[in-house]
Amino acid sequence: MKLDILAVGAHPDDVELSCSGTLAKEIDRGKKAGILDLTRGELGTRGSAEIREKEAKVAADILGVSVRENLEFSDGFFENNTSHQLEVIKILRKYRPEIVLCNAVDDRHIDHGKGAKLVSDACFLSGLRRIETIYNGENQEAWRPRHVLHYIQWKELEPDVVIDISGYIDIKMEAVKAYKTQFFDKKSKEPATPISSSNFLESITYRARNLGRLINTDHAEGFTAGRHIAVNSVFDLL
Repeated sequence: MKLDILAVGAHPDDVELSCSGTLAKEIDRGKKAGILDLTRGELGTRGSAEIREKEAKVAADILGVSVRENLEFSDGFFENNTSHQLEVIKILRKYRPEIVLCNAVDDRHIDHGKGAKLVSDACFLSGLRRIETIYNGENQEAWRPRHVLHYIQWKELEPDVVIDISGYIDIKMEAVKAYKTQFFDKKSKEPATPISSSNFLESITYRARNLGRLINTDHAEGFTAGRHIAVNSVFDLL
């Protein structure tokens, strides 16, 4: 299966929190999108890896993604090295996405910056024919995505690209709330975390509203880019 977009997160819920509005919009427009989780989020304070796996499936169904995979790297301890890069390359060559969305380049959680660099490096290396990979017993062909964009997470980074997601904030929030153990629940007896407050849950919407304000729409999501984004004409700009 070839994907138009592959969204990658260091942990299950990274994608939903940061770029699921963009995914939902493009899926609604007929594009094929998938999600790749690098870890199972086993170091998370609330819930468990097994519960998160079930929550991730529910979120994927809500968004309508074509596929969701998990590389089961070690939460907190994966590295941007040859072995991890090769595993990401295998997924890139398997699904051959045109666009890759991945973690913030700088963020509170150390896995987010690591994940950003790992995925962007793998996207470049995946295009080198002399790097050989085998998947399900078959040699894979080189593939390099056209664009790699980094979504914004905890920190308020200045976006290079702002995408209008007006009309898709409700499905984004539904996908986020599929992670019932992670986010605000006044009845929960789980320990409090930085993302379990009602303020954090509300911040997802008001950040989208603020980014929308900047481009004169209702809601938006922001991304940073490692290289310049080219357009054919000045009239391609909204």
